Amino acid sequence: MDMPSAQQAIASNKDAWDQSASLHKTTDTWNALLNRVGAADFSCLDPTLTGVLQDVGVTGKDVVQLCCNNGRESLSLFALGARSVVGVDQSRAFLQQARELAAVSPHSPEFIESDIHHLPPQLHERFDIALVTIGVLGWMPDVALFMRHVASTLKPGGTLVMYETHPFLEVFDPRAQNPFLPASSYFQREPFVLQESIVYEGQGEVAGPTSYWYVHTLGDVVSAAICAHLQISHLQEYAHSNREELYDQYEHQPAQLPMCFTLTATKRAE
Repeated sequence: MDMPSAQQAIASNKDAWDQSASLHKTTDTWNALLNRVGAADFSCLDPTLTGVLQDVGVTGKDVVQLCCNNGRESLSLFALGARSVVGVDQSRAFLQQARELAAVSPHSPEFIESDIHHLPPQLHERFDIALVTIGVLGWMPDVALFMRHVASTLKPGGTLVMYETHPFLEVFDPRAQNPFLPASSYFQREPFVLQESIVYEGQGEVAGPTSYWYVHTLGDVVSAAICAHLQISHLQEYAHSNREELYDQYEHQPAQLPMCFTLTATKRAE
């Protein structure tokens, strides 16, 4: 199979997200969100990310969440004291869900439809904090280019906060007969070709449009941040899972795998 260009992969992934959006509104999670998001102190952030954001300091800050999905995490930033929040995503269908949640919330984030690679000028050097959370990096064909666009949103002295799945997990297939046997190379450069809807709970595999998932090593991520003039101040790896329930089986092992990481980095004046 011929691999797509970066532009083709990005376009395919956008279509896959848009076509999968409706599946996320049939879940108990969506109904629970609608019931909870009206509280002024609503937060869906786990203790790990909450702690990192508290250490960085969100109170009174202008924050952008890049690839914000349905906006639930963007809305959670107000509970930490954010002055303003902008959520950016390329999926119109998921941004519609974000606006539905915001309509129930007492807070007023701004949501902008944009591919990370074509951010509008009004986002340039506007924010104190840029947030990137679980399941973003794998959709990016070029992590160094992605990191430069992330850095472009930050004021000099602004901070990137990232909470992501550890790329070492990509070596394993949680659905395999032996899920602890390495199934692919940590250094794989060609993307995984997925032909299922993008769902994170409940329904398992549902046939869907083609999308492309890229593996970037932790070294790739760190080097990309450095090349984007971001000075890394924190990098920590964790033994808990922050992705689909399928991955819970990798927790609490005698020979424990790294399962996720947090990274913070400050934009240097160029």
